[in-house]
Amino acid sequence: MQIIADVGGIPGKDCRGFCKYCYFRKVKDVKPFGCKNCSLGKVGCEHCSSGVSETTSEFMQPFLVVGNVQNSLMLGEYQDADLKINISGGGDISCYPYLMDVVNSLSQFQLPIHLGYTSGKGIDDAKTAESLISMGVDEVTFTVFSTDPNMRKKWMVDKKPDESLKALKIFAESCEVHAASVIIPGINDGKELLKTCSKLEEWGVKAFILMRFANFENQGLILGNEPIIEGVNPHTIEEFEELVRKINDEFKFRVTGTPVCDPENDAPFAISKNKNKRYLDILSEVTSEATILTSRVAAPFIGKIIKNIEADELINVVAAAKDIGCLITQKDLENIDLKELKDTVIIPGRAFVHDKKAEEVLSRDGVGRIVARGPEKLSIDGEMSGTLGKEDVLKTELIAFQDLIEAINFFGVRVKN
Repeated sequence: MQIIADVGGIPGKDCRGFCKYCYFRKVKDVKPFGCKNCSLGKVGCEHCSSGVSETTSEFMQPFLVVGNVQNSLMLGEYQDADLKINISGGGDISCYPYLMDVVNSLSQFQLPIHLGYTSGKGIDDAKTAESLISMGVDEVTFTVFSTDPNMRKKWMVDKKPDESLKALKIFAESCEVHAASVIIPGINDGKELLKTCSKLEEWGVKAFILMRFANFENQGLILGNEPIIEGVNPHTIEEFEELVRKINDEFKFRVTGTPVCDPENDAPFAISKNKNKRYLDILSEVTSEATILTSRVAAPFIGKIIKNIEADELINVVAAAKDIGCLITQKDLENIDLKELKDTVIIPGRAFVHDKKAEEVLSRDGVGRIVARGPEKLSIDGEMSGTLGKEDVLKTELIAFQDLIEAINFFGVRVKN
């Protein structure tokens, strides 16, 4: 279990400049989307406005960061938990001016420390890594992009790429390092990716997360900033999954991909695999009709699971034109063919749409539909699944689908025997 030490920070501002591929580059002012946290009578809250673009969270003073961790430890019931402190933020934590002070202060709790996502762009001297390790850092998640210093300098705007790569090597030799790369076709895939992987394996990196580059709204750019890079067409989901599996076959470290796939434990949607079909017997019977409205990536998996539990006559699965379910917005709902929807529609729990607006939009053909939210997640993406075993993934998914079925049976139209 990890206790978050949030240092704050704003993307672009607190990371020595945007990487050229950054999700937050070119972000425009956007109206509040609406979400599950909004009040019934108002569209918009902190979560679905400034919280999405992460434009208001300045770096925090160190005493506040340490104080928040101390409060969590005092108020939480962690007696038997295997704890770790995870230092993270909206900016790059290697650029946090008080990082050394905070790590030194947190070391008093005698807990291992995880440096959450960092690009290392704030490390001007590789010896900084040695100091952090000496104060208790034993895990690092490091965005590498490429182990070629010139590539990092150009694409990550890394002013001292040699030092940041030396720091990565030092971390890898003494810590559990999860490297990560956003994969851009024709830039850092192909032979360049193989070179990076070879170097990471040589240094002792334990795991590597491949992240599909998003360049268009339907791939997840909901902040009015598409395209991030002109003229680049990201990998299709099928191409990206093939790439993840290829890297997994060729290298010894743990390989995962987001939004797909984890070759080791079959996430996302491990319970859709035929070899895991037997586990579906523990799920409750579906007794009501409903439509599951989800993303393009998730729809085929969910459809197969619904078929395997023999509920496809009661439930249909409709995909919005968005690759990621939690990034579905009201605009996506407005483009749904309402003829495909039943009288009850279950939308992703974290979708960025106000509950009342969702009902209005999905009932605009005169059919008064009930719109309800499903679980926040139905599976686990590659950023998390790499730390989990097969049984953990299956258990998580089965619990989520049980919650989904209960929502369908409660909100859906009851079928008479």
